[in-house]
Amino acid sequence: MSYYSPSIEKLIESFEKLPSIGHKTATRLAFHMLDLSELETNEFINSIINAKKSLKYCSICYNISDTDPCPICASPKRDLTTICVVEDVKDIIAMERTHEFKGVYHVLHGSISPMNGIGPDDIKIKELLSRIGNNKISEIIIATNPRVEGEATAMYLSKLIKPMGIKVTRIAHGIPVGGDLEYTDEITLMKALEGRREI
Repeated sequence: MSYYSPSIEKLIESFEKLPSIGHKTATRLAFHMLDLSELETNEFINSIINAKKSLKYCSICYNISDTDPCPICASPKRDLTTICVVEDVKDIIAMERTHEFKGVYHVLHGSISPMNGIGPDDIKIKELLSRIGNNKISEIIIATNPRVEGEATAMYLSKLIKPMGIKVTRIAHGIPVGGDLEYTDEITLMKALEGRREI
């Protein structure tokens, strides 16, 4: 039996769909939203709508951006010969916080996971290979998460790219196994970048 009206229940259920949000947190967020003024509520709603409308995938690296190409790919200061391959857009933010990496990125939007029905064709591997084929690339740094799926993806990419005569490295495991890049501190990420190895 619910203690709340159907409208509040629906709002709580909507917040529960967000990652890492349990029922208690969803309830707190729902009531916080109800306490906002109409202006604050509209600003919040419009910020979501505008982000959904204006954001797009960069046609080069598949980062999410307001512009195409994204600011990283468009920057003349970046080393276009070094590509860091990550699973998710949030991983770029984590890597950029180190202020160490001066190359460009490629976002796979996932990792190979046969258990979940995700194969190489379901993530941006073809796009990466096309990008490598059309540009002078000296190194591919594979920075997939250190889980079974991330390791499988790294090995798969290495087998595809090494025969092209390109150096393929993997970030060192200063990152705990089972962890995500987005939650890793800058020092650990910096050490992982410094200690990357060829695979």
